[in-house]
Amino acid sequence: MSGAIIRVRGLLNCFGTQVVHQDLDLDVFEGEILGVVGGSGSGKSVLLRSIIGLHRPDAGEVRLWQQDLLTLPAAQRSRLERRMGVLFQSGALFSSLTVLENIALPLKEHAGLNGTQAAELAEIKLALAGLPAVAGERYPSNLSGGMVKRAALARALALDPQILFLDEPTAGLDPVSASAFDRLLLTLRKALGLTVVLVTHDLDTLYACCDRVAVLGQKRVQAVGTLDEVAATDDAWVRDYFHGPRGRAARHAAQGNKE
Repeated sequence: MSGAIIRVRGLLNCFGTQVVHQDLDLDVFEGEILGVVGGSGSGKSVLLRSIIGLHRPDAGEVRLWQQDLLTLPAAQRSRLERRMGVLFQSGALFSSLTVLENIALPLKEHAGLNGTQAAELAEIKLALAGLPAVAGERYPSNLSGGMVKRAALARALALDPQILFLDEPTAGLDPVSASAFDRLLLTLRKALGLTVVLVTHDLDTLYACCDRVAVLGQKRVQAVGTLDEVAATDDAWVRDYFHGPRGRAARHAAQGNKE
């Protein structure tokens, strides 16, 4: 890992009288997979949306590659956004388009490719996400949950991003599909040199993929570090999460895979 390419300082997010984040600081380093965890209502997805520019914070600063996304002129902001890929929790694929058309859409809109060029490149992204060519002809409603996640990942990779943001990528998947997605993510990180910010509640994914973990709680980042460092934090939620039955099982499984 090298320097921080995402830098969040003093983040404040409010919804009416509800304060979700206050004085939140976080760094994401180039080349790492950072897992973001926290209890219900801790603002994991809000943090992700604040970083990628879909939500404007009430105060604070979010910098990507030392640039403030929200204050950039439109043309510069658009160029910066192309360096990021996002996989939303539901997949967020257009139901009226085939999988291949979903992947080709950003290539036509943002890369200026014609239909044939976009379709050819979309087929490559489809294969990169581990899907067969026949899946590109299907509509999202005709895919399994695991295939929807991979199709959404292929679209997130369409513009060759440097940072990949994943919001609960294994939610709703069976254990076999979730494990296959974890292995795919590690392969892509190594092959493409990606930096990944991963919002998840899946302990198996944390232990399989993440270099560091940030725990959200009490409106800020309560702990950040390696899994062992964070698991040693003296906090009730952290103890329940990492040292409960599921946490112990995930840790033992990860240790077994390394042996």
